[in-house]
Amino acid sequence: MKKVLAIILGGGAGTRLYPLTKLRAKPAVPVAGKYRLIDIPVSNCINSEIFKIYVLTQFNSASLNRHIARTYNFSGFSEGFVEVLAAQQTPENPNWFQGTADAVRQYLWMLQEWDVDEFLILSGDHLYRMDYRLFIQRHRETNADITLSVIPIDDRRASDFGLMKIDNAGRVIDFSEKPKGEALTKMRVDTTVLGLTPEQAASQPYIASMGIYVFKKDVLIKLLKESLERTDFGKEIIPDASKDHNVQAYLFDDYWEDIGTIEAFYNANLALTQQPMPPFSFYDEEAPIYTRARYLPPTKLLDCHVTESIIGEGCILKNCRIQHSVLGVRSRIETGCVIEESLLMGADFYQASVERQCSIDKGDIPVGIGPDTIIRRAIIDKNARIGHDVKIINKDNVQEADRESQGFYIRSGIVVVLKNAVITDGTII
Repeated sequence: MKKVLAIILGGGAGTRLYPLTKLRAKPAVPVAGKYRLIDIPVSNCINSEIFKIYVLTQFNSASLNRHIARTYNFSGFSEGFVEVLAAQQTPENPNWFQGTADAVRQYLWMLQEWDVDEFLILSGDHLYRMDYRLFIQRHRETNADITLSVIPIDDRRASDFGLMKIDNAGRVIDFSEKPKGEALTKMRVDTTVLGLTPEQAASQPYIASMGIYVFKKDVLIKLLKESLERTDFGKEIIPDASKDHNVQAYLFDDYWEDIGTIEAFYNANLALTQQPMPPFSFYDEEAPIYTRARYLPPTKLLDCHVTESIIGEGCILKNCRIQHSVLGVRSRIETGCVIEESLLMGADFYQASVERQCSIDKGDIPVGIGPDTIIRRAIIDKNARIGHDVKIINKDNVQEADRESQGFYIRSGIVVVLKNAVITDGTII
């Protein structure tokens, strides 16, 4: 894998994940109580022995830079690195990134200097575990110019994805973006060609792109230099290239979730608490997910009732009830609280006991969840200060609302409390 360079696309402004992306880049959004989204593709690369990794980003990249600098330090005796390449304006190109392909194009001058055979293009907002060595092996065995990683899809979900059609050798011959009706029926393929059993192929007769690609180095350089007006890999570059290049499909038949929306992000996090087997597990010793080592103390629980939940390190919970929830690092839950079906991202720092008491004495609200508060079906971003006897329960079942001045949004019926927000005592949402 020394001849492979990975490029992780950090995505645009992250509007579908707003307000979680208000103060951070999409790959820096916390996930599963202690990780960040960027840790997933980077860990997959490290576990696949790919150690040359660039992350392309353009919005709010300060916290992402800090996380990567603190987390991924390879030995000085290796070529390994994880570096952020932020969008920049140059005399030759005064524009910001216009799409996935344009982002790579703007840094082509640097990427093409590497002595590699393939570029592995990844997305920064997916949850999955994958051995890229098998992906690249398939690419090399078929002598492909481009290989796309695809997942099998059933009839029910097929119209939500960009679908592909393959021939008997696994070569991609047609593309269709979110087809319906007769156009959808035309995209059915025999997925046994890619390794599914006849039974699986019958129930999952479509294949959808995961937004993960391997390009031969010279092919990528040629395609990006030839078509300057084409800015997106999935919608323009690859469909056009399939006419006269060998574009192959590689089947990934395992858990994969695009967590680019608030609802998908919320559901994917809470699914981690499922028993006996969550759809995605962080407990795989053979392929661990890495993140920043914080050296936090163990979590302390004082007379608490906790069911079906994940609790990060360094939390303090007092006489409360936690049900089907994920609590991030340094979460602080006071007496009498009820947290149900919620994602709390925790805090970036501890407040000393003296400081907390001073805040309370002055009528201010300390970081964490105040006494007798009820939180149900919500996402509480980092460093939020929730007062005494607050009810975050979406009492009117509102589906969409923008209440930034009051410290929260509602997306798909999920209340999202902003980072650093203050929710005063007795508030009902």
